[in-house]
Amino acid sequence: MSQPSPHETNAAPRRRGVGPGWIVAAAFIGPGTVTTATLAGARYGSALLWALAFSAAATMVLQEMAARLGLVTGQGLGEAVRRRFHGGARVLAVALVVGAIGLGNAAYQTGNLLGGALGVEGALGGDLRLWAALIGGVAAVLLWSGNYRIVERTMVALVLVMSAAFVVTALRVLPAVDAPLAGLLVPRLPDADAILVAVGLVGTTVVPYNLFLHATAVGERWSGPEGLGAARMDLVLSIGVGGLVSMAILVTAAGTLASSGTEVTSAADMARALEPILGPWAGIAFGVGLFAAGMTSAITAPLAAAYAVAGAVGWPADLRDRRLRAVWITVLGVGVLLAVLGIRPVPAIVFAQAANGILLPTIAAFLLLVVNDRGWMGARANGLPANLLGGVVVLVATLLGLRALASVLGLWG
Repeated sequence: MSQPSPHETNAAPRRRGVGPGWIVAAAFIGPGTVTTATLAGARYGSALLWALAFSAAATMVLQEMAARLGLVTGQGLGEAVRRRFHGGARVLAVALVVGAIGLGNAAYQTGNLLGGALGVEGALGGDLRLWAALIGGVAAVLLWSGNYRIVERTMVALVLVMSAAFVVTALRVLPAVDAPLAGLLVPRLPDADAILVAVGLVGTTVVPYNLFLHATAVGERWSGPEGLGAARMDLVLSIGVGGLVSMAILVTAAGTLASSGTEVTSAADMARALEPILGPWAGIAFGVGLFAAGMTSAITAPLAAAYAVAGAVGWPADLRDRRLRAVWITVLGVGVLLAVLGIRPVPAIVFAQAANGILLPTIAAFLLLVVNDRGWMGARANGLPANLLGGVVVLVATLLGLRALASVLGLWG
């Protein structure tokens, strides 16, 4: 049985400002979401809106469990996984966390850097690989300096500017979108390739590393389980807005790109989705927003990997620790290396997000096991409703992931 470590103090706020739920939302409205949602709308119109609706609901369910774990125990998800398992099971669990979050985030980081570089290329021109390397260098400097919170707040503000433009544009083009309500309420896959895009939409929203990041971040705002109500309100509002923004991006592309038959291969193609409202400024506006999204994710992904690995192997969660620095430097360095090799940006981002969709069910299953441990969670362990919701999320994500894997093997075979 795992050793309990309750954290039952009163929840006096520790700091003011943006709640951790908004940091989670800012992280998943990254270049992967912008690219994949635009691609989905351009190829399939509104048919895959249901995937984004499911993604937002799944994110709320899983992130609430992560927040509850952090506030009740005072421990992150990595620490909880390590304490929950023993012997060979612990070795396997730790290996999965290190592999899926630590190594997996390196591939995810490639998409962040390429997405941010796409934004700069669309606004200023130049060489994509050079911009990716420069963005990686800036991220490295900021991570090493420890001033990432200020940078994150700046990036969140820029992402909100981009988000406002997409929501307004979506409202403008909504009359031209074919059957948006049906796309939202009726799950369907228009063709065999749509499964990869649908899993990509899930992977961009329900990001595995956000579960680790959120379980730790709630402790920076609230000091114990009495903060659960405020944490849930923060989470529902922030993820709800994030899901709305993702849907607005898809609807914008569906109303402007799907009817024209334009193939999305660059930031210039995706910028056309903004032309109905911004005209010739669309490229610059889209580029600034995509760069902001890429930079935010380029910072949070290596940090989340460092926290997850530290918790899983028992290191202190101190970013000045040389071992944690080695983790985020590795994640960032691999991302930069793959980005400068000249990988085609849009396919790289879509496949990286699909990989996250495939990894998610296992990480979610770990979270379910941990929050059901009454020796660890006490009276705030999962009840039947939470387990049913979590089980549905894991089941649907697993089915989508298996179908995506079969599609990939078929394409490569």
